[in-house]
Amino acid sequence: MNYFFQALKQFADFKGRARRKEYWMFYLFYIVFYILLSMIDMALGTFILTFIFAIALLIPSISIAARRLHDTGRTGWWQLILFVPLIGVIVMLIFLIQDSHDDNQYGPNPKAAA
Repeated sequence: MNYFFQALKQFADFKGRARRKEYWMFYLFYIVFYILLSMIDMALGTFILTFIFAIALLIPSISIAARRLHDTGRTGWWQLILFVPLIGVIVMLIFLIQDSHDDNQYGPNPKAAA
């Protein structure tokens, strides 16, 4: 849960690096909360809660993905590859699951600091 709140604290910070664990734990809690809110929405017969949740976490999701890409030595602009159908998702997933690189232009290796 700390990873989720840490990402929210850095909601508009596109600088620095994010470890794999930080990125995937954020998305794990994102998905859990989204499912819970969608179940509440289904019970209410609306979709407003999930919509508000998704919009509220749009910028934090983009920023943590940019920091994760920085950790693999890539610029955050690689997220635009998601607009390429199917291939973009596969390439982005490969980028996101790669291990941290040594110190690079985006900062020191967070794995070494932890």
